[in-house]
Formats: sequence, structure tokens, C-alpha cells
Amino acid sequence: MARLNSSMVEVKQHPIKVMQFGEGNFLRAFVDYFIDRANEAGVFDGSVAIVKPISFGDLERFRAQDNIYTVILRGMKDGVPYVERKVVTSVAESIDPFLEYEKYCDVIKLPELRFVISNTTEAGIEFRDDDKFAAEPPLTYPGKLTKLLFLRYLEFTGAEDKGLNILACELIDRNGETLHDCVMKFIELWRLPDEFKEWVENCCVFCNTLVDRIVTGYPKNEASELCVELGYEDQLLDTAEPFGLWVIASPKDISAEFPLDKAGLDIVFTRDITPYRDRKVRILNGAHTSMVLGAYLAGLDTVGECMADDTMSAYMHACVFDEIIPTLNLPYDELVGFAESVAGRFSNPFIRHELLSISLNSTSKWKARVLPSITEFVKRNGKLPKHLTFSFAAYIAFYKAYKSDDGSFYGLRNGEKYRIADVAEVLDFFAEIANDDAAVRVDKVASRADWWGQDLRELPGFVEAVTKALIAIEFDPRSAFEGVTK
Repeated sequence: MARLNSSMVEVKQHPIKVMQFGEGNFLRAFVDYFIDRANEAGVFDGSVAIVKPISFGDLERFRAQDNIYTVILRGMKDGVPYVERKVVTSVAESIDPFLEYEKYCDVIKLPELRFVISNTTEAGIEFRDDDKFAAEPPLTYPGKLTKLLFLRYLEFTGAEDKGLNILACELIDRNGETLHDCVMKFIELWRLPDEFKEWVENCCVFCNTLVDRIVTGYPKNEASELCVELGYEDQLLDTAEPFGLWVIASPKDISAEFPLDKAGLDIVFTRDITPYRDRKVRILNGAHTSMVLGAYLAGLDTVGECMADDTMSAYMHACVFDEIIPTLNLPYDELVGFAESVAGRFSNPFIRHELLSISLNSTSKWKARVLPSITEFVKRNGKLPKHLTFSFAAYIAFYKAYKSDDGSFYGLRNGEKYRIADVAEVLDFFAEIANDDAAVRVDKVASRADWWGQDLRELPGFVEAVTKALIAIEFDPRSAFEGVTK
């Protein structure tokens, strides 16, 4: 079977407008897919130069396929299975800056270049004072970006219209602002000219972004079958869900330069990312965290099983529609539409999302994803949200931890061990209180203001409600869920 390359498809030439740090599955099934759609729709005229951000690995697969690859979107749309297959041709170059440094620097000097987009993992945006300007390239991503911006500044002698729009897609809060702060620190560390610093501040736009698409990547177990269906071999084959949302927040409006929304894509341009971040964290992530620990104890193993279970789906629906949505500050119809899309995504038959994988580090997750909805609900309604309060009891029940001889921690479901993963302090604490009765455990966990940012015992009726739910869960998890959803 022939390998996919440019001789098999029509590839239209577009000027390189995007330098992209990261060649992984997510950016290819999200950013590069979006740009390809926008080019096809005639609303954007630009291609991407991919830059490998770390020295590990090579770009052989990209070179062998002329930077062309297939994205397959699979999931549910309007309640029925949906599959889309698309050959993406928006990537014009793939560059290894550790081996092709001059080529890498030449891209930043292109007059048509307008955007730098990155996804260098959560740890990628960091400032290190041992990073060197003289390195080719510098070690960190912010160091690389600082040096590249300086080269562009010199190339165009500080021309105001040659500043760049910088979109950070790393999964950290206020990613663009964090990247900007790192660049400023490198400018100071490397003693670069004040005029350059002013150019970066005044002529470059650092955008906070929120990205949302489940990308399952190369489908190893079914790649051969899929390639037969496609009629060619594709070693860059990338799979994802149909849902894709990109929220771009910037101090200056860049929507005219980056009009991907005009291609029918779910792109939101805004000044403030906070309400959209809260919507995602508290609806999508909050639904996961409030449901999965108790659902696992009740005998279920995947999100899909939860959605097919009448009791669990009713519980999740009540959490989201009755208790989370009323605490958020976006238009009601918009929140409901997002929540309904979440339910469809959770039911995706092409994705097997294990509850135990979602359970990792649930202490910090519950604080960030669920607790804000509880406190806001109490503030607005003067009473506790019973389903989200129940989730705290499920968290304590799931974390009834015992320490193994090898130092790991486990819980028990119907006599079978399951792994509990969290920071050492949390696990040691739960192991210490494992044999206390329910009321004592609830009181001790709720009192950990260092975990929750507040003493949860001060929420009126919280300890009593959680204790009652914990006793019910530890007696019979499924009956406890049935009771709370009545």
C-alpha cells in the first residue's frame, strides 16, 4: 500500500503565516485542522511551519509524507454516530531547530509571518536563569521565543507592523500572560535593548487561550484497518472527537487577522477568558470529578458506562443542570448548549475513558472543579447543592486508603484492590484515618483548610450531609446514588 504524500492530493500553496512549536497529535488535530478548514473556506490564506521544540525524536514521518496527514473525527452528532475523514495539507514545513538552525531562523524573518502558536506541555512555559541567548537554540520555549522575536525585531528594524500574535495553547491558567512574563524576564536576563522590550510590549499580542478537544492520536490497534479504508498508509494518522472549541482572549482584537470562526468553526474571540474557563472547568471537568469516584465504587469502569446507566446519567444531569449552571455567569442558553455537548462527548462510543484514569489527584481536582460551584450555589441560594455535596462523600469513600508493602496506596471495591494516586501527604493522611468511623473522617477531611482554601465545616449543614451520604455509600454505593437522585 502506498504511503500518503503530495502526489495523491491537491496541495494549494499558502504563505507561511504560522510558526508552531509542537508537532504532536493535539496541535495537528486541532490547530492545523482548523487552519486547513479555514483555507478551504477561503477565509484564511496561510500555512504552518512546525518547529520541533525539544531535541528528542525526529521528523522523518513528516518528511516522508510531505507534511500531509489524515485526521479522523469520530463521535456523536445530534444523537447519531459521526465520522469525518480529512487530509490536512496546511503544514508547509517541519523544522528541527537543533539540526536546521538557519532554516528555523529564516522562518521568523518572513514578512508574511503573523502568528506563533505553541503547545509545549504544561512544563514548557518556564523561566530558567541558566538558559543562554548564545545557544542555537536556547533551551526553554520562552527562551527560544525571546531570541526569535529579537531576530525579527532586528530584521525589520523595529517596524510596528512586524510584531506577532502569540497564542499559547499549553494547559495552564492564563497561559499567554505566563509566557509574556517569561519573555520579559529573559529580556532582562540577557540585557536586551529597552527599545526591543518596548516593541514586544507594544507590537506583539500575547493571547490567553482555552483549547477543548479530546484527541486520541494514532489509533495503534486499528491503524491497519483504517488505512485499508483510506486506501493508503498514513503513519501520521490522527484521531479525535468532533467537538472542538478554541477561546482566544487578547488585549487587542485579532479576529480580523485570524478569522477561523468564519469557516464555521467554534472559535470565540474575547477580552476575558475567565467565564469560558469556568464553564469548561466547572461543567465538563466538574461533571467528571463529581461523578467518577462514586460511580467506580458502584461497579462502573468507564464514562461511557456511566452515561448508559440511568442512575448515573441522572446524577450527572442534576449536578450540571440543577447545581453548576445556575452558578455561572454566561448566558443560560449558551451554558445549556455547552452542557448538552458535554453529555454527547461523554457518550462517544469511539472513546473508552477509564474512571480510574480520571481519579488521579482527585483532591486538587475536587477543589478546582467542584468546590467553587458548591460555595457559589450556597451564596446564591442559601442552601447546599445536594448532588455536589454527595460528591465529597464519594471522594472520602474512594480515598479510604490502605498502604501496600511497596509503598503504594489502594482502596477496595467489593474486595478487589484499586490504586489510589495522589500526592504523598494526602495519601498518608487518608491511610491514617482509614479505620475511623464516618463522622470522624468527614470532620477531619473537611477541616483541611490547607487543601480546600477554607474550613469546609463552616458551610452550614455540610458535615452532617456528607456524613449521612458517606454512611450510605459505604453500605451500598448504588443505592446511595439512587437515593440522592430521587
